[in-house]
Amino acid sequence: MSILVNKKTRLIVQGITGHEGYFHSQQMLAYNTNLVAGVTPGKGGEWVLEGKVPVFDSMKLAVEATGANTSVIFVPARFAADAMFEAADAGIGLIVTITEGVPVQDMMRVRSYLDQKNVRLVGPNCPGLLTPGETKVGIIPGNIALPGSIGVVSRSGTLTYEVLYALKQIGLGASTCVGIGGDPVNGTSFIDVLEMFEDDPKTEKVVLIGEIGGTDEEKAAEFIANSMSKPVVSFIAGQTAPPGKRMGHAGAIIEGGSGTAEDKVQALQAAGVQVARHPEEIPQLLR
Repeated sequence: MSILVNKKTRLIVQGITGHEGYFHSQQMLAYNTNLVAGVTPGKGGEWVLEGKVPVFDSMKLAVEATGANTSVIFVPARFAADAMFEAADAGIGLIVTITEGVPVQDMMRVRSYLDQKNVRLVGPNCPGLLTPGETKVGIIPGNIALPGSIGVVSRSGTLTYEVLYALKQIGLGASTCVGIGGDPVNGTSFIDVLEMFEDDPKTEKVVLIGEIGGTDEEKAAEFIANSMSKPVVSFIAGQTAPPGKRMGHAGAIIEGGSGTAEDKVQALQAAGVQVARHPEEIPQLLR
């Protein structure tokens, strides 16, 4: 089984005619994702990807014509907030924003609006979603993961790929992989995803990949201790990062003594989570 996306997901790509949007749309189609439309203002009426996907001028027109329920956003950062607002107004229930560099103030407005409309956002600045063997929404390579029973949730894109491939090497597969992104204001938290994995009957174990900065991992540890019956294995990136220096993601910064890797590891271990010293150790701990 899966969470958030599956074979029935009907996907629109916002920014499909841009370089990144077009390339990753090719990859999603090759994975048999049900990509029903693209949106680029001014390009309505065109067909792309060898004539397989129609392009519309607006999300409203695209949703009305295709019955899409999910969008993935590949537009430049200055346009990303408007793209998310447009998707929500068109009736999209799940928005996945790959774009990085979206201003924090923009995201505060977006998050408030989407919460009012009960729309789920994954991202921004994330690799997206992969349900192996069914569908991929975003940029996670499809060939690095097998279908299986391990749920993966991560703030880090590249570490996500490393862990999925390490699992594949020993024959372990994922139910769904969710890259939530590492920005200070995002749409979906660790707790949101952990709750979905706990409720998913086909997910038996969970991998949580965190990083320095913020308190999301400590909050996740509390949720795991109080509300999860399934075993969780974790890895925290950035254990050698110097205080006050951002490492990779905008949210990955240690300030005022909070957000350190040590704090996160201790909180997770206190909740009964096995914490790997390096990503390659995760498959052994799952076994």
